[in-house]
Amino acid sequence: MTASPEVTAWRPRVEGIDEVFHARFADHAYPMHTHDSWTLLVVDEGMVRYDLDRHEHGAPRPVVTLLPPHVPHNGDAVTPDGFRKRVLYLNTAQIDVDLVGRAVDRPVLHDPWLRHRVHQLHQTLAHPGDELEAQSRLALVRERLAAHLLDRLGAPPPVRDPRIARELRDLLDGHVVEGLSLRDAAQRLHTHHTHLVRAFSREFGMAPHQYLTGRRVDLARRLLLGGMRVSDVASAAGFYDQSHFSRHFKRVVGTSPGRYARTGPAYRRSSAPRTNAA
Repeated sequence: MTASPEVTAWRPRVEGIDEVFHARFADHAYPMHTHDSWTLLVVDEGMVRYDLDRHEHGAPRPVVTLLPPHVPHNGDAVTPDGFRKRVLYLNTAQIDVDLVGRAVDRPVLHDPWLRHRVHQLHQTLAHPGDELEAQSRLALVRERLAAHLLDRLGAPPPVRDPRIARELRDLLDGHVVEGLSLRDAAQRLHTHHTHLVRAFSREFGMAPHQYLTGRRVDLARRLLLGGMRVSDVASAAGFYDQSHFSRHFKRVVGTSPGRYARTGPAYRRSSAPRTNAA
């Protein structure tokens, strides 16, 4: 009996990513087709065989596959049990269209660092509310893909830029609750997305999204100890929803928001037994 396919797809609130597609197929074979976006593929189980520009290629688990837009390709399983894959469809603005020819010539990228970064990006995209983190991770992935296509993996890293790092920190401090996209920050500071991420990380030892999350958790702590209800703190501190708030709060503080709130004086006063006046 053939196993039923498992498919999950969504469009994240992250500029540059048209679609996220996760699937497990036992016996599905893709016919020749094209996409109007870049296809960034990783295989987690099994192996995929495909033809691209009349040349056969394989996509085993350790590699990253980048298929260019508007170039026909197909695909089917190599192993009897099928394959499990994760795909990001990146719009054409993410990678220079002049690099399509290079991607046709070598769609298979043997790069453990890139494979890990793509995996991390998928993990981040699974959680609504972590858009700044996803934008930062996408910027680094996009830079690495371009470096592969341009044969520039050995290029020196960008120099430190403490001024731009401090200016980004000030921007984040001013948008703790409402948040700020990486594109907006880059436009305001007149620099590139990837340079922002690298400059900030080099200067402060953490990525911009980690800094913003920390500021939001600090605000949430103050609100909880001030007596605000846990159910109201998530939105007041800038988190997407209660689940998003609880997950990040526990990761940073080491305990749940509810347990943390019960340590504060406001909670102790409200829960103290009342005594009758003499």
